[in-house]
Amino acid sequence: MGSGVRVAVAGMAGLLVAGAAGASIGLTRLSTDPYTNTSSQHRTEVEPDSFAFGSTIVAAFQVGRFFDGGSSNAGFATSTNGGSSWTNGFLPGTTKYATPAGPYDRVSDPAVAYDARHDVWLVSTLAITESGGVRGVAVITSRSTDGGLSWQNPVVTATGTSPDKNWIVCDNTATSPFYGHCYTEWDDNGVGNRIEMNTSTDGGLTWGSSRTTANNGTGLGGQPLVRPNGTVVVPIASASVSAIQLFTSSDGGASWSATQTIATVTDHNVAGSLRTEPLPSAEIDKKGRIFVFWQDCRFRSGCSSNDIVYLKVSPAGAVSAVKRVPIDRTTTTVDHFTPGIAVDPSTSGSTTRLALTYYFFPVANCGSSCQLHVGFTSSSNSGGSWTVPTDVAGPMAPTWLANTNQGRMYGDYVSTSYVGGSARPAIVVANAPSGSVFDEAAYSSTAGLLAAGGTIPTGNEEPVPGARSDHPPPPAPLAIH
Repeated sequence: MGSGVRVAVAGMAGLLVAGAAGASIGLTRLSTDPYTNTSSQHRTEVEPDSFAFGSTIVAAFQVGRFFDGGSSNAGFATSTNGGSSWTNGFLPGTTKYATPAGPYDRVSDPAVAYDARHDVWLVSTLAITESGGVRGVAVITSRSTDGGLSWQNPVVTATGTSPDKNWIVCDNTATSPFYGHCYTEWDDNGVGNRIEMNTSTDGGLTWGSSRTTANNGTGLGGQPLVRPNGTVVVPIASASVSAIQLFTSSDGGASWSATQTIATVTDHNVAGSLRTEPLPSAEIDKKGRIFVFWQDCRFRSGCSSNDIVYLKVSPAGAVSAVKRVPIDRTTTTVDHFTPGIAVDPSTSGSTTRLALTYYFFPVANCGSSCQLHVGFTSSSNSGGSWTVPTDVAGPMAPTWLANTNQGRMYGDYVSTSYVGGSARPAIVVANAPSGSVFDEAAYSSTAGLLAAGGTIPTGNEEPVPGARSDHPPPPAPLAIH
């Protein structure tokens, strides 16, 4: 069992980027792609996820992105002091490029969880083979028993016809009847994006058999969450990414309910040849209320650009109306997409604290002149009002991002986590390439982002007349690893 390459990143030591790509806040670079295989694009890191527990935050991301799916390996960055300093490295035993080498050709879709009962950090990834075409062959899980500082070779969580878009969560409520259960959601693209769930009760060492929903539901991009009573709720996009669904388990993952649609999706097609879909970003508060965010144009006349919108699901299952985050007026040209939401797990009710990181174009129909930015806003009253947005990074040209067969890529998702009472984003920032070599990497903020400045009240909660979708569902099940 190996631990991967580890490098300590102490505070500002060489990786502090004040104004990286024009950022208006300080950013810390978490990692740099070290691989040199000629088959993938280098100095690229994409698709970060993060999770925080106590003063520890762990981020994971793809490293060395391939054009047609996956990456040379998955990297990690761990802070045990709330983000003041970081240790980074790369997962062992995954791909043929890892140290030690693993059995797979590529990995993708990293997602992070922590199991408090077993004191184990977990990174779930999608293992990919190049034999017979690029496709997922397994969902695998890497484990750390020393606080996320070193990692063991992965174990197989599940196999399928063509697994895709995995996500992981653990039940960390000590009074829950299923305390210490961990759940991995994925979809099998080879059978129409059928939703599958696997459960572990021993800290991710072993995983039970794959289970479908009661209606053999299909979907994409699910993010399982666990309520304090042990009920698991999984918000997920439909297979066509035209609706938001959810399904549940109240018996520790032994069975899963049928999927139900809780909202439709009306999506503006993002410019700049960017790879972006209206996949949900979901989090849960202290009492089990769930917040689901996605990109949507329903509030804009003619579906001219996307807002970040959200709904709430109460502990009893009631679903709220869809609201927009009032980052700017609906008459602006700004296009907002790819939200990464954090909910402060110590808060609930009317004082629930929310932190939102997102990407945006100042001008939606920007053609060849698109300028990509990362924005941040927060709420201290459960979305009743939001802070004036902060420009976290940008401008970036889309051509500075890794190229894929579905567009230029920073990730199908990004992440925000609360640690030490403030929010830490895990984002991808790019600078201009040097010749054919990219400069695209995972970053976090140098200091925790707090609610600051004036606030904007939530408004425009009903769709405007004439809103429409210009993003039709794909003709076949979508695989987006």
